Amino acid sequence: MYAMRRYEGTGAIITGGASGIGLRTAERMLAEGGQVSLWDVDQAKLDAAKARLGKDARVTRLDITDPAAVERATAEAQGAMGRIDALVCCAGVAGLNALVVDYPIDEWKRIFDINVNGLFYCNRYVAPFMKARGYGRIVNVASIAGKEGNPTASAYSASKAAVIGLTKSLGKELAKDGVAVNVITPATVETPMLAQVSDAHIAYMRSKIPMDRFGTMDEMAAIICWLASQECSFTTGAVFDVSGGRATY
Repeated sequence: MYAMRRYEGTGAIITGGASGIGLRTAERMLAEGGQVSLWDVDQAKLDAAKARLGKDARVTRLDITDPAAVERATAEAQGAMGRIDALVCCAGVAGLNALVVDYPIDEWKRIFDINVNGLFYCNRYVAPFMKARGYGRIVNVASIAGKEGNPTASAYSASKAAVIGLTKSLGKELAKDGVAVNVITPATVETPMLAQVSDAHIAYMRSKIPMDRFGTMDEMAAIICWLASQECSFTTGAVFDVSGGRATY
């Protein structure tokens, strides 16, 4: 299916890599000649992903909210693959749907710990390896909710807005080091994460998309794989909408 060999001889870390967008991205990178290290908190899904992807896929059970564990896993990935050319941060949670005035504080903190702090740790510990080599590509996965704010999804929306801001900052910091850092902001995508969201919220999100459908994992993997490749050479700190026409700015 993929005639290109953009990832020949390269190594990539993909968080949330055992399912959804992360797994589909891993499949495409492997098909294009790369090797991948999948990080995920779900061991059963990791085992299934390993069986599906084969020998060029390494899997690591990892809680990205533990900075020391992220630091160790980064060093291990560098040692195993011999290089880290790309980091794709797909790990995240949707969280509870509730009004801001009713939002449980513990749930708010949990969402931020995974979606923001965990992603920060991954960027924080991988970037120095890329900077030292003078090459790297970081792709963070946010959401159109981070630009528009979805009602009853304040924690998720705010956390994804933070990811956009972090990406822009890091992109500017590494702009002269050969490391490009970009973020995608999908509208709703048909992934396992939809199981975490209420039917009413799903209907609301679809109603906002002019194409009147959700995105696919293949569509997300396609843009991620461009952003994570050498082809993306003059773009950093940028936000790429993958929203079926929903995005307004």
